[in-house]
This record gives sequence, structure tokens and C-alpha cells, in this order.
Amino acid sequence: MRIGLLGTGPWARMAHAPALGAHPELDFAGVWGRRTEAAEELAAEYGTRAYADVDALLADVDAVAVALPPAVQAELAARAARAGCHLLLDKPLATTVEQGQAVVEAVRETKVASVVFFTSRFLTETEAWIGEQAGVDGWFTGRAEWLGSVFTENSPFADSPWRQEKGALWDVGPHALSVLLPVLGEVREVAAAAHGPGDTVHLVLSHTGGASSTLTLSLTAPPAAAGVGLELRGAGGVAQLPESSEGVEAAVLRAADGLLAAARTGQAHPCDAAFGLRVTEILVAAEALLDAGPTA
Repeated sequence: MRIGLLGTGPWARMAHAPALGAHPELDFAGVWGRRTEAAEELAAEYGTRAYADVDALLADVDAVAVALPPAVQAELAARAARAGCHLLLDKPLATTVEQGQAVVEAVRETKVASVVFFTSRFLTETEAWIGEQAGVDGWFTGRAEWLGSVFTENSPFADSPWRQEKGALWDVGPHALSVLLPVLGEVREVAAAAHGPGDTVHLVLSHTGGASSTLTLSLTAPPAAAGVGLELRGAGGVAQLPESSEGVEAAVLRAADGLLAAARTGQAHPCDAAFGLRVTEILVAAEALLDAGPTA
């Protein structure tokens, strides 16, 4: 499968490009970026071609991997799907329901395969744990904490405009939801949402299976307080999301495997664009509650 990369930022460099260059069943055929010089630099590093015209790249490949801000991604993903390209997308799929729906509609119309890269869903240990817990009945509640210290001088994402604008809800919220939804079931309601310090937000969700969950999300936690934790409690006891020994490149490689399988079989991947849209819908509902502010 000939695949192109859209994006040249830190995430493209540390995650997507190394995986696309290493995957034995992918031909890393080209790079397009909003900055031509950056595309040329990244393409040269991997011995591939830099494209100045995104439509020219779409015409030359079978698939694209996207490492761009979500609003930019959504527009280009729909465009790529209509050009017949399979889609390896990043989270969040989009930051509005309308943008996400446009991607899903383009995927359905053209019958291309789609995979949205939620990291925990493509790490061997965590994906196995999610599958195991999804088969357990009687979960009562879940608690997820995704706490980062992104806006520090040592972070490659410190200058990310979309993260500065949208905050933890949109950056790490998708990670937490990607784990909770397959285990506790569909979200029936965002029951409560409140601001904490910095960009920290707290959410309370009710799930169709009867369980509830709480999420604490932040990109502005003190470095000593940063970390990820997810705990489930139910009739069978307590289960905690394991840490993974794999790096992000291994996860992208597995996501690419998922895209190849979906393209060959025609069977939708569990983390397809439709799942990405559902995550966007939940985050939009949470954002509306946060914008409304507390009630007396």
C-alpha cells in the first residue's frame, strides 16, 4: 500500500514518519506539509518525495496518515477519502460534530477504510486489558486520570496552538474515552462538567450499561503530578489499566496493521471514523456544559 503523510510537526516526526518508514507492507511514498521547507526536510530524512500540492499527493497514493491539528485534519480527511484514499487519522477526529460527520459521510460514500489512532487501543498490553475487561460483567464505576505537563520548555508540544486553545478536554480526553467506552458501554449522558486549575477539567459520565465514570484531564499539571491512571470497580473487584512497555512507534505500526486489514477485508475497525465521531460528540457535549458554567 502506497501511503503519504500529511503533516510535518513533532508528532509526525516522532510517531508517524518512523512507523511508515519501517512498516514492511507500506511504501512511504511522500510527505505534504503546510510548510514546504519542513516537508522537504522530513521527506529527505526518509528518502521519499515532498509534495507542494496536497491533491497531487492524494492522486499518487492509496492511503494517507494525518498528523495535523484536528480542524485541518477533518477537512483534508474528507478530501482524501473522496480521492479514494484510506485514512490513518489522529485523535480527535474533529472538534465539531459537523466536521466529524463530513469525514464519516465521505468514508461511507467512498467505502475507504479508516482508523483513528487512540494510543492505548494500539499498545499490546493496554489493548489486551481493554478486551479482557470488556468481557467482564458487573462494572459499577470507572475513574480515569490523564494528567500531563505539556506547556513546559522541554515539551515538543508546548507551542501547539490548537492544544493551547482547546486544552486537555480535546487532547487527552479522547484517550480516556477510547478506553472507557468499549468497557463500560456507550455514554448516555455527560452528567456534569467542571473546570479545575489551569486547563484541568472534571467530567462525570453515565453509561448505558448502568455504570458511571469520572474523568480528570489536564495538560497543565505540575510535572511531579503528571501521569495516567484508570481504575475500574465492580462486582468482580478492582482492575487497573497497565502501563505499556512499548513506544509510540510500535503503536502506530499496529494502527497501520489495522488499516491494512480493514482495507483488505472491508470490515470496519473498532476505532474507525464513526467511533472518532462519537468521541467528538461526547466532547462537544462536555464543552457545552463547561461553557455554561456552574449552576446554583
